[in-house]
Amino acid sequence: MKVLGFESSCDETGVALVDVPEPGAQGVPTLLAQALHSQISMHQAYGGVVPELASRDHIRRVLPLTREVLAAAGVELADIGVIAYTQGPGLAGALLVGAGVAVSLAAALGKPTLGVHHLEGHLLSPFLSVDAPEFPFVALLVSGGHTQLMRVDDVGQYEILGETIDDAAGEAFDKSAKLLGLPYPGGPHLARLAEQGDPAAFALPRPLLHSGKPDFSFAGLKTAVLTQVKKLGEGPSDQQRADLAASTQAAIVEVLVKKSLLALKNTGLKRLVVAGGVGANSLLRQQLNTACAKRGVRVHYPELSLCTDNGAMIAMAAAMRLQRGMATLQPQGGGFEVRPRWALGSP
Repeated sequence: MKVLGFESSCDETGVALVDVPEPGAQGVPTLLAQALHSQISMHQAYGGVVPELASRDHIRRVLPLTREVLAAAGVELADIGVIAYTQGPGLAGALLVGAGVAVSLAAALGKPTLGVHHLEGHLLSPFLSVDAPEFPFVALLVSGGHTQLMRVDDVGQYEILGETIDDAAGEAFDKSAKLLGLPYPGGPHLARLAEQGDPAAFALPRPLLHSGKPDFSFAGLKTAVLTQVKKLGEGPSDQQRADLAASTQAAIVEVLVKKSLLALKNTGLKRLVVAGGVGANSLLRQQLNTACAKRGVRVHYPELSLCTDNGAMIAMAAAMRLQRGMATLQPQGGGFEVRPRWALGSP
């Protein structure tokens, strides 16, 4: 059975096609084709995502991307079995575009639809990689406004071990980058600037690092970066900016690594999955790989191209639920709703 997946929760329009074995059958869902359009260049002029512009751009992109995916896979619309879409969380208007297209197309084809949780898509995206994980594992989910540690025993079996009580790691990267005058999206720009800096140049806080609990807090770090920027004045040197970027990155990464190790210790599990946009950070991968290797822990990541939002993770999450007989399909022609705020694991 072939699953067509749409992702439109924020500023990427993603479409993908996955082939999934029938429920109960052996085998792993296979990615047949995917296409992605990023709106970064459009939003850069505004320093962040403009929801109305994001929604309008999704409308322009989604059908051409769908045709591109079908052509690449050599598949006809009639061959599709289920159409999946991101139901939430995300920007309401952006979500409505993907959901509306998915449900309309399903009605025209006489096919069912399946709404997918955006964070579950990220969580299961490493199953698209060559080095796919096995259940159970500890997951570090660092995506946009979310930073969570959870125990994952199977699809849909998630236990939250710790999460952020204020800013997420991605927000700390982006807000600190903005304070340093870096363009949108700030996180990747800060990471590149940090390569030229000294991570020990500024003594920045590591909130909750020694709390003994796998929870996160990054708001205090952002405030500390703001304080240092003010101290440097209006004309900091390039080296000072690079040093502050490196110190900021080092603080965020140390917290993520230490909390992940704590979660692994508390659960006794020997497998860690890292998913979400911040999971592409090279320093985070390097330090996690080194720390986990010393403890005999396997670390799994999605491919770099699948760390950001994409249609493949939505189609894969839907496929894995279908294969396990866990999906509640919406009959063709039925209504739909989007859920801009939706906690992972809630009904």
